[in-house]
Amino acid sequence: MRRGRGIPVRQLFGVLRVLAAVAIIVAIVGQFAQSWSMVPDRLPFVVNFFSFFTILSNAVSAIVLLMGAWFSFTRRGDPSWYNLVRACVVTYMATTFVVYNLLLREISLDQATTVPWSNEILHVWAPLYLVADWVLAPGRRHVEWRRLWTIAIFPIAWAVYSMIRGALVGWYPYPFLNPAQPAGYGGVAVYVIAIAAFILLVGAGIIALSRTPWPHEPEDEAPAAPSDEREGAIAA
Repeated sequence: MRRGRGIPVRQLFGVLRVLAAVAIIVAIVGQFAQSWSMVPDRLPFVVNFFSFFTILSNAVSAIVLLMGAWFSFTRRGDPSWYNLVRACVVTYMATTFVVYNLLLREISLDQATTVPWSNEILHVWAPLYLVADWVLAPGRRHVEWRRLWTIAIFPIAWAVYSMIRGALVGWYPYPFLNPAQPAGYGGVAVYVIAIAAFILLVGAGIIALSRTPWPHEPEDEAPAAPSDEREGAIAA
């Protein structure tokens, strides 16, 4: 009975993951196309566009969602490696949601122009779906606590890249990374440390959710039916 109820729900989330991935891809393309038509120097624009944490995290999210959709249709549970990648992506998207809505919503970023519907998908609806998918979709496995530091690797690498490239070309994806602000490098350090701490906090929450039995028991915790019961069911 448990298996019979679980398969349709898992497949439903497979469909939802495809729809969410398509929405994210359309939003990225929509913003890119609009900005592309308005900038004179297109090569720097392309590099700048894909230097935004929002764009990178959403692009990776679309790929991860499509992979998750495939697993939803072909496997009972998600592979452990995919579960870790998914935990990372959910953390980054949740961080995108909070940082944007607290610090950046009223600020015009350097991407030529903002496409309102694309902006809302990438900063609000896609992150909310990723978190809901993590909480509600069946098939996830436990994420080990020692993997928390793995979640921090990409944001740290992105921050280092942004600071080095910014110093070389004079462009930073977000105002709080620009040392030309009144607080200088000290202000940048405060923001980076605060966001890094927040990412670890969110990552810890995501890992904790992976270890809770609600609303679906983690797949590696699911009790397997005894072999004699399975044989009896087959004989019946």
